[in-house]
Amino acid sequence: MLLQPKKTKYRKQQKGRVRGKASRGHTLEFGDYGLKLLEGGRLTAQQLEAGRVAIVRTAKKGAKLWIRVFPDKPITKKPAETRMGKGKGAVEGWVAIVKPGNIIYEIAGVPEEVAREALRLAASKLPFKCKIVSREELL
Repeated sequence: MLLQPKKTKYRKQQKGRVRGKASRGHTLEFGDYGLKLLEGGRLTAQQLEAGRVAIVRTAKKGAKLWIRVFPDKPITKKPAETRMGKGKGAVEGWVAIVKPGNIIYEIAGVPEEVAREALRLAASKLPFKCKIVSREELL
């Protein structure tokens, strides 16, 4: 099931732009290993879910997973072969705006090799360069 807000104050939002590094959500808070972004941009709900599935399949039982970002920004798109004008398109999907340094996933309860392999597979599903971090490295 894809993540999206239950309700929003406004149906559509402006694009905005991603500038600077993450000032929040850049340290491990829950798990022992995490996936840290080295680039910023938009992370779609589908990409987030693909990464989650990859981690869950690799880590199996006993693993606890935290997803640290939430896709709360609506993305609109106009239909193909539509002339200019006539307003903004319909909401097509949801994205999370992420900055370099954000930690996307955290995992605990599995051995280091399993955690690193699971996060490596999740990183391959994302459109950004990522780095696997551990609690020992960040101390």
